[in-house]
Amino acid sequence: MSEAAPPLSKQRLKLWIRMLGLTRATERQLREYLRVEHNTTLPRFDVMAALWRKREGLTMSELSRMLLVSGGNTTVVVNGLEQEGLVKRTTSTKDSRVVFVALTEKGLTDFEFIAAGHEAELDRLLSAFDEKAIESMVTLLKAAAVAPSE
Repeated sequence: MSEAAPPLSKQRLKLWIRMLGLTRATERQLREYLRVEHNTTLPRFDVMAALWRKREGLTMSELSRMLLVSGGNTTVVVNGLEQEGLVKRTTSTKDSRVVFVALTEKGLTDFEFIAAGHEAELDRLLSAFDEKAIESMVTLLKAAAVAPSE
């Protein structure tokens, strides 16, 4: 006699644990890669990536919302990037309380170099997945997208 498959809820729980394990292990290795190879952190990389996508710049509030972090955390990261000449802040001409932040030319050049290495490292970390597996997983994950709670 063969045992019955575990209930679907248990299978989903195991799936979640495996996905979370892969995500955490990959993030841990990416953090280490960025630290060792580029002397930077994942939060700094994330800020620069958001600003790279929005070349015209973002307000500090927009940046915080985009990254899903507090304004205080964003300010600390932006302060460091600004001290290194990688981003610049400008005050809105319409409202002095609004501050825009954007990559400088040096920030753009540095980010593109780091991003190329980041992509290569992710390619290495996820090399077990071929194109067909990736397409299948993306399709499945899109279908399973969880609606945000309100």
